[in-house]
Amino acid sequence: MASSGEEPRSGSLGRAGTGTEPAADAAQLDTAEDFEVLEEEGEDDEDDLSELPPLEDVGRPPAAAREDAQPPERGAGDAAGDAEEWLDVLGNGLLKKKTLVPGQGVDSRPQKGQDVTIRLKATLEDGTVVEEDPALTFTLGDCDVLQALDLCVQLLEMGETALIVSEAKYCYGAQGRSPDIPPNASLTLEVELLAARDAPDLELLSGKEKIQLANRKRERGNFFYQQADYVLAINSYDIALRIVGSSSKVDFSPDEEAELLDVKVKCLNNLAASQLKLDHFKAALKSCNLVLEHQPGNIKALFRKGKVLAQQGEYREAIPILKAALKLEPSNKTIHAELSKLVKKHADQRNVETEMYRKMLGNPSTASTPRKCKDKLPWSIPWKWLFGATAIALGGVALSVVIAARN
Repeated sequence: MASSGEEPRSGSLGRAGTGTEPAADAAQLDTAEDFEVLEEEGEDDEDDLSELPPLEDVGRPPAAAREDAQPPERGAGDAAGDAEEWLDVLGNGLLKKKTLVPGQGVDSRPQKGQDVTIRLKATLEDGTVVEEDPALTFTLGDCDVLQALDLCVQLLEMGETALIVSEAKYCYGAQGRSPDIPPNASLTLEVELLAARDAPDLELLSGKEKIQLANRKRERGNFFYQQADYVLAINSYDIALRIVGSSSKVDFSPDEEAELLDVKVKCLNNLAASQLKLDHFKAALKSCNLVLEHQPGNIKALFRKGKVLAQQGEYREAIPILKAALKLEPSNKTIHAELSKLVKKHADQRNVETEMYRKMLGNPSTASTPRKCKDKLPWSIPWKWLFGATAIALGGVALSVVIAARN
């Protein structure tokens, strides 16, 4: 199936949840479910995500966090930062935080679910600046940004400036971010907490606002999928679906309703793809069925449903579903290949079952039983039957003689 849009970018540190995407990115959002397409000839090899390792396995042991890590050149602020101890946020040495400028107290820390605004500067270990944002806004706890930020910002006090040193596992992992962040790169993040406020009431969002918010969460799910972190991808798709399905006190236009449905279908398709990667077959089947309730001819949902059933060994049910998908797109070589593979597996399965039934019924196949007396005619009578009949006849004659003698 031809992809209807190019792959979404892995995303910057600061654009995943800000709503400040340029027009080109917005166009990608409309077709971003194609990030996990049916693999076809002619597509770039990078589109095949099946072999990507999970985020926890970055391909090489991560370097230990440096206890003597120093902040970038700051001038007057260095003395205050050096006076503080590094906090090992997760206890594994891979994510550390140091306060440079104290905040307004523990009570001023933001809560999960709030929209927070921070000033951000991100650098590589060699000091190269790869990101600067004077006012990055995201929902805390929704994984809208790097895990390093999501985990550490909730520990900041209002007005606090902190230095965060994070290994690649909580940043861009083994994939990196082309072209400026190499694979397995550690980052140093300088963060200042500027504001925290409650997230907007979903019931009061306009149709356009709800669509934009859901699309941002979906795009973040695509990013995690490309990083092979399917658990976090599922989390983002679930959040997007919750936004789309929330009740509203605002009337939407027919076009907005249609667009919300389109976002829902894309999220469900991507959710099924992520669940399939984790072998969550029951959940993936449910996601596919929800898509097909709205769009019975959705080829991706049909294909993935067929794959889910095939993974469970339900070849008899999977084959007609893939045939339906192939009928909708006869030129799709991937569906052709998958269907051919399933037909062969189904035939092999039937042969195994047939042989098993024969053994259970005590009727082994004729091939395994040598024929005796090949020249015996089909109407010949077994000798045991002939002997029995003769015995019965002789018994009858003897009985007649005895009766006649008595008379």
